[in-house]
Amino acid sequence: MRTFQMNKRKYIILVGDGMADYPQAALGGKTPLQAAAIPNMRRAAAMGEIKLVNTVPPGMSPGSDVANLSIMGFNPEKYYKGRAPIEAVGAGLEMGKDDVAFRCNLITVENGLIIDHSSGHISTEEARPLIELVNEKSGDREKRFFTGTSYRHILIWKNGPHDGLVTIPPHDVLGQPAAGHLPSGSGADKLTILMEGSKTLFAGHPVNENRRAAGKNVASQIWLWGQGRSMSLPSYQKLFGLSGGVVTAVDLVRGIGRLAGLDAKVVDGATGYLDTDYAAKVAAAMEILEKHDFVFVHVEAPDECGHKGDLKLKIKAIEDFDRNIVGPIWKALDDSGAAYRLIIGTDHRTPVNVRNHTSEPVPMAVVNGPSEKTDGREGQFDEFINGEKSSGMAFEWLQTILNPKR
Repeated sequence: MRTFQMNKRKYIILVGDGMADYPQAALGGKTPLQAAAIPNMRRAAAMGEIKLVNTVPPGMSPGSDVANLSIMGFNPEKYYKGRAPIEAVGAGLEMGKDDVAFRCNLITVENGLIIDHSSGHISTEEARPLIELVNEKSGDREKRFFTGTSYRHILIWKNGPHDGLVTIPPHDVLGQPAAGHLPSGSGADKLTILMEGSKTLFAGHPVNENRRAAGKNVASQIWLWGQGRSMSLPSYQKLFGLSGGVVTAVDLVRGIGRLAGLDAKVVDGATGYLDTDYAAKVAAAMEILEKHDFVFVHVEAPDECGHKGDLKLKIKAIEDFDRNIVGPIWKALDDSGAAYRLIIGTDHRTPVNVRNHTSEPVPMAVVNGPSEKTDGREGQFDEFINGEKSSGMAFEWLQTILNPKR
């Protein structure tokens, strides 16, 4: 049994990235959340307070960057400056005032079409020599490429293109021609040269030859997007009087945590996909709560399965989140005897028939504990709460929920 400091309430946010969806004909008109076996999330809906909330302000793109800022209680319209600078902080990279960060995906292109934004969820070990090769051949004193996790990497460019530059996330244009979605605007030609040049570097590379022989998607090239200059956030200590950490496989969420003054260690075995080490993430969360009063646990797999357009795998990812994250953490909290506030939700929708993010409201539940024993009763945890009507912006509700005086 975990031993927690008992003088302060614990605050826990559990996020299954991209869990929300649309009704699916293959499920008889149900959404994956409605069809999945999620007894813990439904128990939370029955015992606590549940709402549909908007995580994306009007006019902003429904990316995980904007949505996770909102779920952590920050107004994206006030703080957001681009995805890549957040990820750079998550990767432990320093940015100067003249630096511009770019997200650097490894993608698969076949017959001119972007068929995979993740190169088949290439492993970090396979990606590293590819990114190091790009840095060796295309990097210089102004441009440096850094290896991240799996297909997600970073370019930091001193005085790089920024104002007037338009880039497109590759997961937004799956199945579409790569040539029709290249960067545009000021400085776009410089990015295109880097992206096109990587094709030659990767062609015939041993990593790709091995992946091709194994029937896996190859890394055809790099894709640059999400540019921005450095940004800052107020600390959780300043905003809410809370200290703690984030548990995630992705640099994006790790970066938001670090910008907010939270601990954000890399968890061994956390991959950002179905093979992630759930037990290691639970252990990391409990270790944070032993010393602090807040933890944010993020699971990427449902979003990735939505991007793949794989309904069966998305349901599995949702069920894995409920069984392997929500259940064990909730039980550990109750076993500890400490007072807690448990928030369970998702950042945005990633419908399997869209294969991209959408900005409709998403469900979020809040439970105050220790919780009473129940007889297995379940409530509604899906996209149709309150007649599909939003209760407002997520960040506004979170600011109230995370207020220790409430």
